[in-house]
Amino acid sequence: MKKPSTVLIYSGGLDSTILLYDLVKSGFYVKALSVDYGQRHKKELQHAKNLCKQLDVKHHVADISAIKPLLAGNSLTSEDIKVAEGHYADESMKSTVVPNRNMIFLSIAISWAISTGSDSVSFAAHKGDHAIYRDCRVNFLKAMNWAMQISGACKVSLNTPYSLLTKTTIVKLGNLLDVPFKQTWSCYNGGKNHCGRCGTCVERKEAFEQAGLTDPTIYDNV
Repeated sequence: MKKPSTVLIYSGGLDSTILLYDLVKSGFYVKALSVDYGQRHKKELQHAKNLCKQLDVKHHVADISAIKPLLAGNSLTSEDIKVAEGHYADESMKSTVVPNRNMIFLSIAISWAISTGSDSVSFAAHKGDHAIYRDCRVNFLKAMNWAMQISGACKVSLNTPYSLLTKTTIVKLGNLLDVPFKQTWSCYNGGKNHCGRCGTCVERKEAFEQAGLTDPTIYDNV
């Protein structure tokens, strides 16, 4: 029987790595897509590469860094804007929103999926992202799935199994899947260690704490 195939949008972060392991262990043939869009640092891309190599998963980095000037005005693509600190619920975290980023990523992934005859595109958006990231919300994901059905000759669906789950629940799943949490990278800053203060670091720490699991991440200034 042919294995189901999917293109995973893969950042090398916590959520997408858990989904990577989930898909592989569920019997999917996975191709992982990372995107260089001119983000503040490339550390996450190296982590993605290393993890894919360990799992023998085909990994491709799409270099669209030339459009960085078109995505300006946020702390991830504009060096003059400081990375905000605190929880994602805080108003300041809106400075981390890269305009239309996930639609761009999904479009590239859909093209790769269609060109290779893959069954789906997988995306690790979760419930905690909904607060400030509109392109992680369920209504957006449903609209993208509809657009995918009519955009190409091949029927490619959008697979978002974590869209209604909290990050805490996802981390618990990752623990069951033996995901090497320490090898993932979440921090918006590209230092030697996770900063422990930016939104994604705060959310990461909180997820492990609420899951009742030891957080193996090394943080600075905590």
